[in-house]
Amino acid sequence: MKKTLDATGLSCPLPVLEAKKALKELTAGQLEVVVDNTIAQQNLEKMAKQLGLEYELNTISEDRYAIVITVGSGEPQTPTAQPEKEAVRGDEIVVLSSDQMGAGDPELGRLLMKSFVYAVTELEELPAKVLLYNSGVKLAVKGADTLEDLRKLSAQGVEIMSCGTCLNFFGLTEQLGVGSITNMYEIVQSQLAAGRILRP
Repeated sequence: MKKTLDATGLSCPLPVLEAKKALKELTAGQLEVVVDNTIAQQNLEKMAKQLGLEYELNTISEDRYAIVITVGSGEPQTPTAQPEKEAVRGDEIVVLSSDQMGAGDPELGRLLMKSFVYAVTELEELPAKVLLYNSGVKLAVKGADTLEDLRKLSAQGVEIMSCGTCLNFFGLTEQLGVGSITNMYEIVQSQLAAGRILRP
């Protein structure tokens, strides 16, 4: 059985995430993933290596590539061979202190942050909390590109907490679209109690 996934036009990390989903549904056969940039091609090759799967790279044209990943018989492939774990872990939190990721171009920073938040929704082990402060609270307000992804996390039991002082500073208190309003004391306590903290 051969399945083809057209991932052309998808920005990082979508080609890899979509390929992982497709691989979970494939017990045996081949998954052909078509991409239109070398970064996606390299990331898919890396993913196949991490999963211990054989793959072949075919160049379709100057800017189109097909990575054919072969899956043996047996159980559907997953990124790890570990036993299934609970979706939410109580000792990990994500801290978002800006509506942009990294320093440099603001437009690129917002695009990267959108991709980061989406990638968090695709983790096999979700964090217990997402803390938002400073301009990070803008990610959780109505009209934000990241709102639906944060709502998806909330629906899966992840606590979304936005700094009340920050929302008030930006005049966004009434625009909060997901989660609850918190204060600096709770933000500090949550970080002190966290087993791991993930920051973009």
